[in-house]
Amino acid sequence: MSESLKKTPLFELYKESGGKTIDFGGWALPVQFTSIKAEHEAVRTKAGLFDVSHMGEVDVRGKDSLAYLQKMMTNDLSKLKNNEALYTAMCYENGGTVDDLLVYKIKDEHYLLVINASNIEKDVAWLLEHVSEEVQVTNISPKIAQLAIQGPQAEKILQRMTKTNLSEISFFHFQNDVHIKNVSALVSRTGYTGEDGFELYCQADHAPALWNEILQEGKEDGLIPCGLGARDTLRFEAKLALYGQELTAEISPIEAGIGFAVRTEKETPFIGQDVLKAQKENGAPRKLVGVEMIERGIPRHGYSVYSGEEEIGFVTTGTQSPTLKKNIGHVLIKKQYAVIGNDVWVEIRGKKVKAEIVKTPFYKRK
Repeated sequence: MSESLKKTPLFELYKESGGKTIDFGGWALPVQFTSIKAEHEAVRTKAGLFDVSHMGEVDVRGKDSLAYLQKMMTNDLSKLKNNEALYTAMCYENGGTVDDLLVYKIKDEHYLLVINASNIEKDVAWLLEHVSEEVQVTNISPKIAQLAIQGPQAEKILQRMTKTNLSEISFFHFQNDVHIKNVSALVSRTGYTGEDGFELYCQADHAPALWNEILQEGKEDGLIPCGLGARDTLRFEAKLALYGQELTAEISPIEAGIGFAVRTEKETPFIGQDVLKAQKENGAPRKLVGVEMIERGIPRHGYSVYSGEEEIGFVTTGTQSPTLKKNIGHVLIKKQYAVIGNDVWVEIRGKKVKAEIVKTPFYKRK
């Protein structure tokens, strides 16, 4: 493992749980602790604990912070109340995606943005470049650690560790200064797995103690530490976009199927609005759809997709689904071919392999 890789505050603890570390966008992060399938299954049926401290956090405050964020974000923050979170995107003028992110409203004139790890420097530069109002934008990523406890047993486990009534924190809401054992954290009912659960933000130096406490507390309920491998298969089954795959500077939020986070009718004009408005009204040229392989083969990221002899798009994410036990993928293809039931062909190692367009998400929590 290269010494130049960035490390989270929990890096030294990975080995204790058998973590197998890889280079993930310049970070040394665990791909798995036991196996991807076992960790995936634990989150779907019991609970899993993830270190997501590589994610970025940006503090935005000042009297013009709402107007500024409305200009930068595709979603409408005007209705956001204190202690609520909103999923949104930031776009370039051409409609391509800078990043997808969460915006937390701490209080009036104070917001927290949670951005993708691989985009921290780019996002912060983009945000600073557009500051013209009375707003302070501060990258606080190095000071903050983030853990995610996900799965049907997540609330039960965490509730034993705090006096705060977690059942009162509803989906996409949060509470600040929650004491979990002896650690103060912002506790948010959000996640990236398709399951119920919480994301916990705390001071970086408090994260190792919190990680160990949660692992110990959840052991009897089947909670296990989980790596990036299971995080990816879980989010993929639930059709949650991953920047760099479903979303890029060349792929718009409309094409990627997150049009719900684009409010082209909001009063404040935002960057990329004209292009996205046209895509919403007329349909984007491409559409993200699910495929299930009919013939043998796994559709991997970047593989070309065909209709007959015509190349119509490519695979954004694909794997053998641990839940469905099928080879499935997301493909971004020309909209005229994006019809459920249509056959397409994925080029796997020089051979065209038959697949069928199917409904997504592949998995939805009951």
